[in-house]
This record gives sequence, structure tokens and C-alpha cells, in this order.
Amino acid sequence: MRPVTEPEQPAAGGPAEGGAPPSADDVPAHLARLWRLPSGSHLGRRPVLDVDQVVAAAVGLADRDGLAGVTLPKVAGELGVTPMSLYRYVGSKDELLALMGDHGSRPAGDGEAGGGAPDAPGDPAWRVALRRWAYGVRAMYVRHPWLAHLPVQGPPSGPHELARLDSGLAALRGTGLDWAAKVGVVTLVSGYVRTAAQLAADMSRARAGSGLDQGQAEQEYGRAMARLVRPERYPEAARLFGSGLFEQEPPPGVAAEGPDHDFRFGLETVLDGVGAAVDRAGPSPAP
Repeated sequence: MRPVTEPEQPAAGGPAEGGAPPSADDVPAHLARLWRLPSGSHLGRRPVLDVDQVVAAAVGLADRDGLAGVTLPKVAGELGVTPMSLYRYVGSKDELLALMGDHGSRPAGDGEAGGGAPDAPGDPAWRVALRRWAYGVRAMYVRHPWLAHLPVQGPPSGPHELARLDSGLAALRGTGLDWAAKVGVVTLVSGYVRTAAQLAADMSRARAGSGLDQGQAEQEYGRAMARLVRPERYPEAARLFGSGLFEQEPPPGVAAEGPDHDFRFGLETVLDGVGAAVDRAGPSPAP
């Protein structure tokens, strides 16, 4: 059974700023639970648990056993309650997954942003900021690999997800991109990071089963494909596997970076495309 945890606080800058605090009666029930909004009704028995405890138990299972290990009966078992009693705190399994996604989107701390991001001299401010934002999103997937496999149920709607969206948009504040373009850029970059994290986690899990490190796995793959691929059917692939690429030792700098080199190459390619869009948009309009 998991210990009782302190209630999670919504991200700063929520709808309560600048007006009367919203209540659970103002929005659909799933959003009220996502934002931990207080209910105007106090009828009935005092609940044994709260949403935060249910989410913490589910996240703990996912961190340990992967997303497939999260079922309502297992979550209930962690908390020492019956599966049916969980419906008092979450409306469905899909809602629980949404709550887990927002919980996992919280930054680990002030040192997360930009961790590992190699700033280049002469980069415009937006590129430095967006690169650091991308590395912060990547750190989220490293902490919780199951996040990359969560089904996408819609646009960001939780307080922590919106905080990440807000910081991504802030990276583009000094550009001439309009709002639609900014949302498109943030979606593009976050989509690349998610896909890269998912691929890295899947490949790492596959290698763990084989007992090979990355270099050995690539060599075995290249040798097997070189025997199988015939140039009359796969001309370019045959040239690739005959090139010796998979037999070569990576240069010292690349070898030291390991998988991070591939991530950085892809991210910088994406940012090159964003740079072209920023150039086309021209300077930012005066405020």
C-alpha cells in the first residue's frame, strides 16, 4: 500500500489569477479533477482518498512496470481499496491516463530546462530558448518513459501541460510568427521529441533482451541486412548496408555522446526548418 501523499498543486498562472477562483461546478467533471478544483458541494461521507493519491499510485506502477502495468485493479491494490471505489476519484481509465500525463509533465526542478542543450555561438534567442525547451521535454520522457506511449486524447488541457505549452510559446515571443505558426512550431518540436524518446526507449528495451550494447546491436543488424538485401530489389538500401557504415566506430565526440548525438542531429534539423519559417515571417511587430 502506498503512503498518503500531499495534494499536488496546480501550475502557477492558472485561471484563478485575476478573478474569482473557479469551482468544480464551472467546468466538466474531468477538467475539474484535472485542475483539482474545489466542489461547492460538501454532502456525503468524507472521501478516504483523493485524486492525487490515486494518480501517484498509478504513476508509481507505470514507472515500475510500464504503461501496461497500470490497471484499475492494480491501482486499487496499491491503495488498499476496491477497484469500483476508484470511480469516486476518476471517471474512467482514459481519465486516469490523462491525469497521469499531466502529473508526469511537471518539471523536475529549476535545473531541468536546457540540461544537455549545446548552445551555439550566434544562435538567435528564439533558437536557444526553443532548444532548451526541447531538452526539458526530453528530460520529462527520460524520467517517465511511459509518457511517450500515452494515447493522445486531445490538445493540452491540464495545468502542467499548459505550463509546458506556455514556456514553448514564450521561446518564440520575439519572432514574427503568428499564433497559428507558433502553435505549429511547438507541436512540431514536441512531436519530434516524443517520437525520438519513444524510439530510444523501445530500442533500449530490445537491446536489453539481447544482451548487446548499441554498437554490437548495430553491427549485427548491418551484417544480417547485408546478407539479405539484394541490389536488384533494394538498390539504395543495398548500397547502404554495403558501405560499412554499421561496422565503423563512431568518431570520439560522437561516441561520447552516444544516443544523444542522434537526438541532437534531428532536433537541429527541425530547428533549421523553424528558422526558415521565422525568416519568412519577418521581424516581430511592435507591441
